[in-house]
Amino acid sequence: MRRQLITLAALLGALTLGAPSAWAAEPQWVRTGTSYTDTLGGGQGLASRADGSVLYRGLLDIPLDLRVAGWNHVGDPDVARGYVFDAYQGADTATSKMYEVTTPSGQRYDYVHRLNPGEKVNNSFATVSPDGQWLVSGEWGDQNRLQVFPAPLLNPSTPRQGGDLPEAGQITLDKPVRDIQGCDFVTDTRLLCSSDDASGTLFPQSRPLLQVDLPHSLDGQPVTGTVKSLLGLPQTSVCTGTFEAEGVDYEAQSGTLRAEVIPPGVCAVATTVYSYRLQ
Repeated sequence: MRRQLITLAALLGALTLGAPSAWAAEPQWVRTGTSYTDTLGGGQGLASRADGSVLYRGLLDIPLDLRVAGWNHVGDPDVARGYVFDAYQGADTATSKMYEVTTPSGQRYDYVHRLNPGEKVNNSFATVSPDGQWLVSGEWGDQNRLQVFPAPLLNPSTPRQGGDLPEAGQITLDKPVRDIQGCDFVTDTRLLCSSDDASGTLFPQSRPLLQVDLPHSLDGQPVTGTVKSLLGLPQTSVCTGTFEAEGVDYEAQSGTLRAEVIPPGVCAVATTVYSYRLQ
């Protein structure tokens, strides 16, 4: 008994002196700044480049040849190894969606994915795994999955100058999500996603920032992701009405997370970009 009391006293003393504790709080995403971008030129999404600059995407960024071809919506983009990945969708009656890759030298290549049975036409975002091999994308509405494709050009299984892009696998989510607007990898086993769901029925927060944890890095095989809500994206404006959560980006070099929210009414001409850091 005396030995047990000594051991317990030593443990309590160590905790008092500041030794690591199993009950220590996890780091939290804390807002560190606010900036703005014009909505037509940057309200759909954003992605950080290696030089620290930020690429924005909006409806005005759709090239004329793609508009003529019927691709009328661009989603939240990503930048990986200097290549820009854009997610495009067409009309509600479309039978395919498209991912365009722009090389560091400015060449564009289009990769078309023919919709699988039951797959929605929406193409909300594109994000590339840290190893550059897999592209993750998602659909609108209520979903229990994210889609996984070989990353065009970076994955050697894809054609070199555009072509068909079949699905490689799926991330099955352990909880349903709604209206995902963008996702980005934080590590090879963690994504952060912005949701435009304001109902509060799936998660406590309105327009939540969601975390998806994977049991291992993507390998093109089916995998299950664990979902939890981290915080509600800000909905603050001098204008009243309905906000819209848009793209999200994690800049690995600085550890900065950015999330876009379009304010309501006439204030919608400018999209608010909120910055966060782990603290």
